[in-house]
Amino acid sequence: MSLNVRIFPAGPIQTNAFLVSDPERGEAVLIDAPHDVCEMVDTALAEDGCELKALLLTHGHYDHIGDAAKISARGVPLFGHLDDKVLFESPEAMRAFVYPPDLELTGFEIDHWVEQDDSIQLLGMDCEVRHVPGHCPGNVLFYFAQAKAAFVGDALFAGGIGRTDLAGGSFSLLEKSIREQIYTLPKDTVVLPGHGPNTSVGDEILHNPFVSGE
Repeated sequence: MSLNVRIFPAGPIQTNAFLVSDPERGEAVLIDAPHDVCEMVDTALAEDGCELKALLLTHGHYDHIGDAAKISARGVPLFGHLDDKVLFESPEAMRAFVYPPDLELTGFEIDHWVEQDDSIQLLGMDCEVRHVPGHCPGNVLFYFAQAKAAFVGDALFAGGIGRTDLAGGSFSLLEKSIREQIYTLPKDTVVLPGHGPNTSVGDEILHNPFVSGE
């Protein structure tokens, strides 16, 4: 398997975007689209000789969707969860939490709504969708079993968890999501979060101080 995974921290709070490409197939998918990521993605696509086939959005918070409208305008299909429909289509709803306060926000429409246990065919592989609310109502993870990789949005970080004090947040719900949807993945699965470094399911089960695996 010739997958390349590139991490692009972008936008005012350095949100991770992930470009997963298969040069042999000439295809790539992007997970999350923070502000100002398009130029970096375009450069990487040219280097790999790949065409962007999909944008997968882990959730609707402003820092993860800043360039989504630009990518949608290119005809790239967007995937997201229905519980974050308002945030995708009317991101001004988040204005009180936006940094910097004058950051430009542009709404867009989702082409394909995803649900728990959906399976999407991408890059010649099955991509499993798992719903992991608690940080945000529509937070989902995208799990590529063949690549042993799970893109989890802001549900879980290396040694941390997503904040639960924003609208629609709930610690008890996030804890349940992590235990049932992330910690049940194989322990050698690489966890690629929306902020900060990668980790693994096994490491977080053993060492995460907020949600233990026991």
